[in-house]
Amino acid sequence: MHGQLTGTSGVVPAEPDLAHHGDAEVGEGLVDLAVNVRRAPMPSWLADPVTASLADLAAYPDPGPARAAVAARHGRPPAEVLLTAGAAEGFVLLAQALRGVRRPVVVHPQFTEPEAALRAAGHAVERVLLDPADGFRLAPERIPADADLVMIGNPTNPTSVLHPAADLATLARPGRVLVVDEAFADTTAAPGVPGEPESLAARRDLPGLLVVRSLTKTWGLAGLRIGYLLGEAALLERLAAVQPLWAVATPALAAASACAGPEAVRAERAIAGQLTTDREHLVARLSALPGVRVAGRPASAFVLVHRPGADRVRSELRRRGWAVRRGDTFPGLGPDWLRIAVRDRATTDAFIEVLAEILEA
Repeated sequence: MHGQLTGTSGVVPAEPDLAHHGDAEVGEGLVDLAVNVRRAPMPSWLADPVTASLADLAAYPDPGPARAAVAARHGRPPAEVLLTAGAAEGFVLLAQALRGVRRPVVVHPQFTEPEAALRAAGHAVERVLLDPADGFRLAPERIPADADLVMIGNPTNPTSVLHPAADLATLARPGRVLVVDEAFADTTAAPGVPGEPESLAARRDLPGLLVVRSLTKTWGLAGLRIGYLLGEAALLERLAAVQPLWAVATPALAAASACAGPEAVRAERAIAGQLTTDREHLVARLSALPGVRVAGRPASAFVLVHRPGADRVRSELRRRGWAVRRGDTFPGLGPDWLRIAVRDRATTDAFIEVLAEILEA
């Protein structure tokens, strides 16, 4: 069902399990470093409207106010916003609505759901595998010129690489849909840079650009299922035509409105700043361990590491009470890779102590 445009080695790895996700790694009694969802008490500005919305469940959901709030946040008209039941629904809508594309290309390693949705809809998918020796950075010239659907994450899960917006912008062209998955964009920060660095969410000048966003990660809303798409109104109309009626529930709409407000944006930026500090601490501790190599320049809520025999290390970590994300289910990686979620310094230090013992054994 798919082809592969491999890296310089030309080696095609064994077919990974695209349906495997981080939540499968966790279990009772395990410290969760496998799922990239922030776990913190819900602030009142978010909890209060979500709770209040429960009084309105007898009425069908009205996406209008939430759509307008999200549009205002990103400087777009409401017609350029489509609310979805999580970012994952957006990938399914794309796969179903764009059945006429001839050459869909997915840039890997990245979140596997975009390719899984395409394949489930009968698309023949090609992969561009980014090179670990180059820090998994995007080389725009490697994208086939005649690809009429290109999908890439920014920052990318699981590599944590943040690609320059200018490089992504070069991929946009008439006749192509460029899908940029920004599910983790709100986790990024850069010194002296306001807002989300390298985000294309406000770009209305790029033909065929479709930005996928999620409210799951920073606000701990994985169970509520809320995300949205940003793009040209005509393209979103095509996607909306294959979306079920009332796809986004009333409490999720209340969350979308709250998370688009100025108080939420200020809080998000503060969280991203703290995350940067916590991530730097994790990277420093990991880099000091023998045989452990941190991939690229991490920019998000997780870090990808390479260590020979990582699959055995993961099993031993699990035996000792720690869950991390296996890497072999991501195209372009393999059993020697692990993804580790960024947590507070105390959790990181406790984890590193256990990991060091395992590596020294």
